[in-house]
Amino acid sequence: MVGYALLGSKNKPAWMEGLLTEKFFVGCGTHDTARKNEKNIYCLDCCKSICPHCLPAHLTHRLLQVRRYVYHDVIRLDDLAKLIDCSYVQSYTINSAKVVFLNQRPQSRPFKGSGNMCGTCERILQEPYFYCSLGCKVEHIVKQGKDLSRYLHKCETLPLSDFVFTQFEGLRTDNGDFEEGQMTPNSILDNPLSSGSSANGTVGCKTLASTATTDFVKMKRNGKAGQTSTPIPEAFASCSRRKSTPQRSPLY
Repeated sequence: MVGYALLGSKNKPAWMEGLLTEKFFVGCGTHDTARKNEKNIYCLDCCKSICPHCLPAHLTHRLLQVRRYVYHDVIRLDDLAKLIDCSYVQSYTINSAKVVFLNQRPQSRPFKGSGNMCGTCERILQEPYFYCSLGCKVEHIVKQGKDLSRYLHKCETLPLSDFVFTQFEGLRTDNGDFEEGQMTPNSILDNPLSSGSSANGTVGCKTLASTATTDFVKMKRNGKAGQTSTPIPEAFASCSRRKSTPQRSPLY
């Protein structure tokens, strides 16, 4: 299968060697004059990073979307687990999705205390994890002389999610190019909830107050403010309620 040839004595598949060494979130050399040309996708069959403008040539290939978290490359655990056993690699929950770091992160100084540490770079970890990143686990397995193929999963297809493809297709014009004014999928895992919404899907007071105020002003301009029997929304009333004048204690 394409991309699964081993590289010498390292016993690493070609796709893994490329995934751990490729540079992401840099400009694509093929589309250097195009906007939004950051390479945030990895093609396992071609063993290289690509940008959204490269997608038409890779639609039938196995693809991974790479994201950024605290200035480092991460991949969703659900996607990576289809390729390799990710057990004991510490994961982080970002926007309700678990992600793992691709490579170890630099440390200003080694940790000299006691506790649970990464078996490769000695970064402090939560229990019961043994590795801080995929790269650290792979390096530890190879150094121990173990057969890395035992940890690999056979994966014939690995398409990008439909949501990601919808965003990518929105960049395309009639001639197959991508529109310059459109945005590529988020490179950084931002909070998908807007400032006017909460985690449970309810609308915040600030949004309600703004909406109710706008409606009231429109009614007043139309001369209907005093004719309507529709009460002001309770949420707006609670949000706009002001504190009463503070009462001072009497002086004795």
